[in-house]
Amino acid sequence: MQNFKSSFESNFETLLALAITLANQAHAGQLDKAGKPYISHPLTVMSKMNTPESKIVAVLHDAIEDSDLTIADLVRQGFPEFITEAIAAITKLEGEQYEDYILRVKSNAIARQVKIADVTHNMDISRIANPTEKDFQRLEKYKKVLQELISN
Repeated sequence: MQNFKSSFESNFETLLALAITLANQAHAGQLDKAGKPYISHPLTVMSKMNTPESKIVAVLHDAIEDSDLTIADLVRQGFPEFITEAIAAITKLEGEQYEDYILRVKSNAIARQVKIADVTHNMDISRIANPTEKDFQRLEKYKKVLQELISN
């Protein structure tokens, strides 16, 4: 395991650059709720992470849901299993109940850390110039999700 960890650390910059490239491709042309390029969201979440693996998971945390990119693609690109497992854990499946999704996120330490940063960034209502009632309702939902994520 130590050899694998040091191998990952020596390839971290290459994998992070690849992750950023893949995220840019996955989110090309997408806009956030404020009308800004969506890629700024995963990059902001990534900037809040403090480990190499969480940075990679953060920048790719929405890529599977929002594009044709798959976990199998990430494996083929050389991402280690513990990274792809975390990305799979943070990716909401089509038709999945939100409560089941949050339980799955909580079962993976990296996914949980990234999801907390993701939700925290989503709660920043100042990103929206003229928030609507719908935005405030979403904020309340995010508060509950954050509470669930930080509880045991």
